[in-house]
Order: sequence, then structure tokens, then C-alpha cells
Amino acid sequence: MKLATLPALVLLSLAMFVFNACSNNGTTLTGEWKLISYGDATNITPAVADTETSINFDDGTFGGTVGCNSFGADYTSEGSSIHVGSVVSTMMFCEATSAQEIAVLGIVSDKTLNVSRTETY
Repeated sequence: MKLATLPALVLLSLAMFVFNACSNNGTTLTGEWKLISYGDATNITPAVADTETSINFDDGTFGGTVGCNSFGADYTSEGSSIHVGSVVSTMMFCEATSAQEIAVLGIVSDKTLNVSRTETY
């Protein structure tokens, strides 16, 4: 995938940025979440199997990993919308998770997202 096509992918991907709640209750984002899929609603991409994808939200900041690199950013939320500031990330290259990391970090960096949630108990 060319990086130039990433903005188009991001716009198509926003509605499908789905997290699976690991420890969350009510309507708050606070807690640990796991990426289960991302991408265009007509062509969902499952998260890379057996790869740490935890994302922790805590009072205006979040961070985690979607492959081999860690990342973090500030955020604000209102209803089902989350505005994320610029994401900072480590820069290691890991072939097995590179495509996932590029796509997901492109989706969340400096954007307003409408988030769908699926909670598992």
C-alpha cells in the first residue's frame, strides 16, 4: 500500500475502528481495550493474531501498541466521538505487523473518530 493512499483508507476506516473491551464498564473510555479489526466496512481486516494490541485510555491520554511499536496521544471525547491529537510512536520495523501499525496509527492520528464498541463479558 502506498502511503499516498493512506488518507483514503483512513476515511473509509473510521467507522470500522472497533475495540473489544477488556476492562471497561458504562460509557467511559477509561480502561484497557484490544483492537480486533480495522478497515473499510466492506472489507474488514482482522487484527494480526497472537500480537499485543492493547490500548489504554486514561483521563485525556491514551497509549499502547498495535504491533511491535508503542504509541501515545492526548484525546477528548463526547458521546461516541473521540478527537485524537497527534500520535507519537516508537519507530522499529517489524515485518509481521508493519501494515497493521501503519493503518491503525494513520486512522487515529490527529482525527475525530466515531467509535463502535463491542463489549465481551
